[in-house]
Amino acid sequence: MSQVIDAHVHYWQAARGDYRWMTPDLPIARDFLPQDGAPLFDAAGVDGIVLVQAADTEAETMFMLELAKTDTRVRGVVGWVDMAAANAPDRLAHLAENPKLRGIRPMWEYIDDPDWFLRPELDAGYRAVSELGLTFDALARVWHLPRLPRLIERHPNLSMVIDHGAKPEIGQGRLSEWRRHMAVLADFPQVRCKFSGLVTEAWEGAPMAAIAPYAEALLELFGPDRLIFGSDWPVVTLRRDYATWISWARALTAHLSAAEQAAIFGGNAINFYGLS
Repeated sequence: MSQVIDAHVHYWQAARGDYRWMTPDLPIARDFLPQDGAPLFDAAGVDGIVLVQAADTEAETMFMLELAKTDTRVRGVVGWVDMAAANAPDRLAHLAENPKLRGIRPMWEYIDDPDWFLRPELDAGYRAVSELGLTFDALARVWHLPRLPRLIERHPNLSMVIDHGAKPEIGQGRLSEWRRHMAVLADFPQVRCKFSGLVTEAWEGAPMAAIAPYAEALLELFGPDRLIFGSDWPVVTLRRDYATWISWARALTAHLSAAEQAAIFGGNAINFYGLS
């Protein structure tokens, strides 16, 4: 039977204090840990998850790797290192000694300079990610998209996945410009895209029909062999609960073959991240 993998989950412990985005007014400004996620994953038939960093510290990476020691559902971890540091390759090599570390994600969307990820001092880090057999989660927004091909061309061996479809501005109904830039990225065969995060970019109470054109665009551009399902839990709960997003994701891909659906909801994550 096919494995179901949720390739974008966050666990956090608010008291750790390095979640700079976590303002007290946010409904998700509290702990979300394995005991909170387990009932949701059980109910949805999710066999494994990929934990993704939510703070720009190495302490966050170590926190997730510690959780992975005891939570057997955690198949892989996407962590953080200071990619601009001179010792970034050494830090990456050290962290990669833990086989659960499967990728790295800088927090681009919280960096004011939209060209930051193109700085030459990051090149050694990008090369190390590739050489260590790690993957790269691109936390891109729409304004990064015209610049992103330059990074891909500079580092063609970098195995990249675009998180949350680059967060299209669904609430503002902006489809055409986002789609045009995503089409350029989809022309690079080594680039994949996460089928996640769309709900959060819509307005509160938005129906599935509001995100359908964006989901259809991702399917058309990347195809079922390069889309990777994720929930972005618990962030997704700012708009809809976990079960609703999974049911919508299933409905939006119901026209595909059983093999194509199995790829999106598990096989592609296993292959991309090299999950056991």
